[in-house]
Amino acid sequence: MEIHSPDIPATLEPAAALDRLGDEIAELSAHIEVATAHLLHLIREFDARGGWNSGFRSCAAWLSWRVGLDLGAARERVRVARALGTLPLLAQALGHGELSYAKVRALTRVATPETEERLLGVGRAGTAAHVERIVRGWRRVNRHAEARETGRQHANRVLHVYEDEDGTVVLRGRLTPEVGALLIKALQAARETLYQPRRSEETANRPPEPSAEAPTVGQQQADVLALLAETALHHGLDPGAPGERYQVVVHVDAPVLADPDEPGQSVLEGGTHVSAERRGASRATRAEW
Repeated sequence: MEIHSPDIPATLEPAAALDRLGDEIAELSAHIEVATAHLLHLIREFDARGGWNSGFRSCAAWLSWRVGLDLGAARERVRVARALGTLPLLAQALGHGELSYAKVRALTRVATPETEERLLGVGRAGTAAHVERIVRGWRRVNRHAEARETGRQHANRVLHVYEDEDGTVVLRGRLTPEVGALLIKALQAARETLYQPRRSEETANRPPEPSAEAPTVGQQQADVLALLAETALHHGLDPGAPGERYQVVVHVDAPVLADPDEPGQSVLEGGTHVSAERRGASRATRAEW
């Protein structure tokens, strides 16, 4: 009589069958990484072309809604997609199934065009956990370099404001990344305030007049910067200071004030002439400068 131990299976899977199963798992995983690389390329294109800007705050928010990703995972996808746009070696390795998305996600936290070749070797040589440890160590070293770079950026901040020969004011400057991001957000908010209601009204009631030329993006930026400046002054940029301290004074002859078409002068305090068209626009849009 043959007796089998309960701890030992009666039959063992042939080694060749298990090898084939393992090979199929590895092959399918590589196909998934290739598909992931293509997906990240599409996300980068969609993000760069503003396809998500239809009521969503970001490309990650759109992904979370459309694909069902967790918002944190969606943000990571967008971050990695953007990073791979400047890291062709890592993008190619992922696209060929040589590196997993987990490894590429970790490496893109520290990789630059100058260091990606070295980090690609790290990704090929180690496991995902090993790559994560290397990246954590790399980031600790990079923090010192980052602190030096932050100090350099802060020292190089500058803004030049000067009056040109024709009386227009020219701005030229360099802002730290966080201040620049703040300014961009403020300009976006002001642009929506200034132009979105007008677009909605034109769409709902009637098409815009053929003779009225839509302002260019640059002209809109100039308009919204003026709105930001006015808003800052009207909302107490310097609490406790007299209201007249920051007023822009325009000296206008009485006949011109009553009718812009009447002869007369209109100049800023510094002597710069203000045209009749500008006087009319100013009077129509704001009570005081």
